Amino acid sequence: MHPRLILTPDIADALADGRPVVALESTVISHGMPYPKNLATARALEAEVRDSGATPATIAVMDGRIRIGLDDDALERLAAGGSAARKLSRRDLPIALATGALGATTVAATMIAARLAGIAVFATGGVGGVHRGAERSFDISADLDELARTSVCVVCAGAKSILDLPKTLEVLETRGVPVLGYQTDEFPAFYSRRSGLPVDQRCDSPTEVAAILRAKWDLGLEGGVLLANPIPQSDELDADAMENAIGQALADAQARGVVGKAITPHLLAALERLTQGRSLTANMALIRHNARLAAAVAIALSAVESGDSRMRS
Repeated sequence: MHPRLILTPDIADALADGRPVVALESTVISHGMPYPKNLATARALEAEVRDSGATPATIAVMDGRIRIGLDDDALERLAAGGSAARKLSRRDLPIALATGALGATTVAATMIAARLAGIAVFATGGVGGVHRGAERSFDISADLDELARTSVCVVCAGAKSILDLPKTLEVLETRGVPVLGYQTDEFPAFYSRRSGLPVDQRCDSPTEVAAILRAKWDLGLEGGVLLANPIPQSDELDADAMENAIGQALADAQARGVVGKAITPHLLAALERLTQGRSLTANMALIRHNARLAAAVAIALSAVESGDSRMRS
């Protein structure tokens, strides 16, 4: 095991035995939701994974080590600290480790940590992507490059709808990242089940997803797979109303000069205000939905790998 990692005993045992494990990010705890909703959501996500038959591994950086799995005290520390925790992407990980900073992992950093630990499936809300106006700002999330280089399946509700979804999918295509739709032919738009944009392949079962993952990685094609899981229909928000709210949130961010990695948490907080909390409720619902699917995919992948092992023996 990598010397920069600390694994909780249950996760270490599960990985050693080849049992399914699901990685969970920590920026949703520190930057995605207010306290104490963030703590309740973190606990609920872990419970969803456990109840679905897999072991949850919430990832964060604490005291100079990457923690693969957080006990309740660590979850409380991260949730109560909120935005005081450093938001970590690929470029930030070595700084946080060297300085001993408290850090919450984004999609990119969680993928890196999961790969180091040997975890192949990761559940999040929505991935980062190409920001609106990127032709002027060049603001493109590091998540997309990480998907191109790090072999982890990322289960999400599409890309965050504050982004430019067509450009995001174009970048993923250029980077060679397969975009799978779970029981859908369309790429979901986070709060909405539909975007009008096609996925590369529809998968109707976790077994189909696991077969594609195994085929990709068996070929030596390094890099991730994006599994897009639409928000449950009962939790979907009106697409036109959300687009109007996003426009207002973007205008507010521009007026305040918010840029860089501060832009996403700023926009999400603005949307929560503009929708009287409905966006936060939807966010919590879709993340839990993704955690359940990630557990099912991890179980299916574990079964495939176990079968391969028996055939080789």
